[in-house]
Amino acid sequence: MAARPPLPARAVPEPASSLERLGALEGVDESAWLDVIQKMEQVYTQLIDDEVKLEQKNAELELQQQFIASVMASMSDVLVVCDRSGRIEQVNRALCELVGRSEAELVGQPVARLLADAGSQERAQRAMQGSTQQGVEIELNLLDRHGQPLSVDASCTPRFGGARRRLGTVWVGRPTGELKRAYQELQAAHAALKSAQQQLLHSEKMASLGQLVAGVAHELNNPISFVLGNTHALQKYCNRLQSYLSAVHQQRPNADLADLADLAELSALRQRLRIDRLLDDLPELIAGTLEGAQRTADIVQGLKRFSAMDPQEHQPLELAAVIELAIAWVQKGQAEPVQLRWQRPATALPVRGSAGQLQQVLMNLLQNACYAVATQPPERRWVEIRATADASWVRVCVLDAGAGIAPEHLPRIFDPFYTTKPVGQGTGLGLSISYGIVEEHGGQLRARNSAHAGAEFELSLPRACAP
Repeated sequence: MAARPPLPARAVPEPASSLERLGALEGVDESAWLDVIQKMEQVYTQLIDDEVKLEQKNAELELQQQFIASVMASMSDVLVVCDRSGRIEQVNRALCELVGRSEAELVGQPVARLLADAGSQERAQRAMQGSTQQGVEIELNLLDRHGQPLSVDASCTPRFGGARRRLGTVWVGRPTGELKRAYQELQAAHAALKSAQQQLLHSEKMASLGQLVAGVAHELNNPISFVLGNTHALQKYCNRLQSYLSAVHQQRPNADLADLADLAELSALRQRLRIDRLLDDLPELIAGTLEGAQRTADIVQGLKRFSAMDPQEHQPLELAAVIELAIAWVQKGQAEPVQLRWQRPATALPVRGSAGQLQQVLMNLLQNACYAVATQPPERRWVEIRATADASWVRVCVLDAGAGIAPEHLPRIFDPFYTTKPVGQGTGLGLSISYGIVEEHGGQLRARNSAHAGAEFELSLPRACAP
């Protein structure tokens, strides 16, 4: 069977373009459709750009959130964010560690659950309900991980949203337990330092007293010898008086004087016992005895006041009298004679302070000046003390004729334990302690080299009303 010839191919029309199809719509030409497509492309491009920007903003927001989270995590202070009703919205790691609970356990709980007592809850509630837009500082007691109250200095600050609408409160607190312990330790250290300072002050006084022992012993010897000598003389006089009175009354104690023994014999006895001279001498002996006893008491009282370890109460005093007493003590304690030039000013030198402590300062300055001129020729072995006063200050200058203070020593002259004396001759505490005493009195102590002599120390104290 012969093969059947194929059918002739049907002509398939080519599909029309989209523009042609659109153009086929009635009343729409090709240019209108081109504008529509162009607008669509612009919108699509804008959408892509917006999406890119949105992704960038999301990335930036994520970085900011990470930054805020890292800051909150690194805070040592506790942080609590509450809504308007006082419920917790966010906390930091420091709070979680302090109370021993996780953030998930705390979020949504009232902030009052963190507080240890009703008083803290009431104060926190008033702070959250306050109308002020500024933060307030209050003290609260939190419950720590062991259920114990822990004092916290808290700052309550309102947080606002759009249109200044209050959204809630931010709490930032710092536990004060560590601070209180640190403060107590600081107080203990300060007390120990003050005790050590008082011991150093006492030691320096004892060192100064050691230099004055020889002069003090000599000074005490004189009034004691007065007392002893006068007492022996009084004892002899008493014996003579007893002998005379016994002779007068021994035979006829109840008789009249006219009926007694021969008056000539009594007169001879009176002359032989020198009763008249004895009676004339008695007042002077008694006065000398009292003077010697008073001088001894004054010396002992001065030693007690100077060596007193406890701080003395500041009282009004005349500084010139303290200067003269210090000069007298230093002169008695000098092995080599040093001329101390001093002329009391015509005007008063009223200050307020401790006489014993100021005497220690002046004695230290004078002793250092005497030490500085000890190796000088006799004509330069002098120390001059000058004192002036104005409306506000009383100033005392101690100048010596020594070699002065070396420039490298001058900045450290008041440092503790700093001394230019040989080993065994100085502790380096005298000027340092004197500087501290003057500061406690509200004054100043300066050192410099004088243009005409050696070193010059100037003591300035606030002027007080005349004592």
